[in-house]
Amino acid sequence: MSDRITALLTRRRATLLTVAVLLCLPPFYLDAFWLRIGLFSMAAAIGAIGLALLSGTAGQLSLGHAFFLAVGAYGYTWLAGDPGPGLPTALAVPLAVLMAGLAGGLFSPVAGRVKGIYLGIATLALVFLGHHVLLTAESVTGGFNGRSVPPLSLGGFTFDAGDELTVFGVPFGAEERLWFLGLALFALTWFTARGLLRSRPGRALAALRDSETAAAVMGVDVARHRSAAFVVSSMYAGLAGVLLALAFRRVVPDYFSLVLSVDYLAMIVIGGLGSVAGATAGAVFVTALPLLMTRYADQLPLVAAPGSAEGAVGPTEAARYLYGAAIVLVLLYAPDGLHGLARRARDRLRRRRTPTDVSHSAVPSPPPPAAAARPKEHTP
Repeated sequence: MSDRITALLTRRRATLLTVAVLLCLPPFYLDAFWLRIGLFSMAAAIGAIGLALLSGTAGQLSLGHAFFLAVGAYGYTWLAGDPGPGLPTALAVPLAVLMAGLAGGLFSPVAGRVKGIYLGIATLALVFLGHHVLLTAESVTGGFNGRSVPPLSLGGFTFDAGDELTVFGVPFGAEERLWFLGLALFALTWFTARGLLRSRPGRALAALRDSETAAAVMGVDVARHRSAAFVVSSMYAGLAGVLLALAFRRVVPDYFSLVLSVDYLAMIVIGGLGSVAGATAGAVFVTALPLLMTRYADQLPLVAAPGSAEGAVGPTEAARYLYGAAIVLVLLYAPDGLHGLARRARDRLRRRRTPTDVSHSAVPSPPPPAAAARPKEHTP
């Protein structure tokens, strides 16, 4: 049994190492467009994992995820920029994440006592309030036109195209450098979220989602765990906002609207509620689809290129129709999302690869052991 567990762990480590190596190769072979899709997908995956912890694991509905992404993005831009404190960018990143967590903490008393659609409506107010602040606080946010994002600098290495850098004959610009930063942040999010789900707080949140009464009977502090889940989710969203700001290089208020919050809900529903891998798959699907349709709009039927004749369906609208249909199909035929479909497909492949049992008639059964001789009893 121990040999089997050791072999399984070795196989998993080899798989992780192979995936890590493959994810490091795109900057050497792909152009900037595909790297941007990867960057936006990684940022979306970080935020979707945070929302999956809140909605999929804790069972709390939130429509205010865009607000916490905006806090992270604008928090980093203001902390590291001018006007602003002008802090080192390496320090501005964790402080922006903490600002998003603080914003979630200020709202956590509501999240700890309200659930379901009522919490969704309460968090919806955050999006409209945040959008109003972003438009009116021009000294901090830049108003309608937004602000330029200072590039991140770590130990003298800057994640932009300011200085020439060549690695193995490949010029490394901003996208190539940010790719590895995004990979590091995504890996940190992945492993911390999986560790949280397997820990006692994660099991308490799952019990809280299944039955609030049963969880309270088992000693789970309902309000405290809900509030903690909301704070952790907001911090993940803040980190996603920082990475988005670095990838866009400019933040504008209109991006952080209610549509963005709905997109994140679509990500976790399509990928599978309560699953880190499912949230990642849903984030890649929802993020990459409109970008790919915009690039290949002239080659797709019934889709018009951006800026074409009036009345035609644009690539962004067509992408929303497609993943709206995907949500309906998931809810009808695969409630556990893409992650559940992949798990069932993997189980079927394993069953097919398992060798069939050999019939007993083909293998001769060993002869029965001879009966032990019983000593003869002596008669008196």
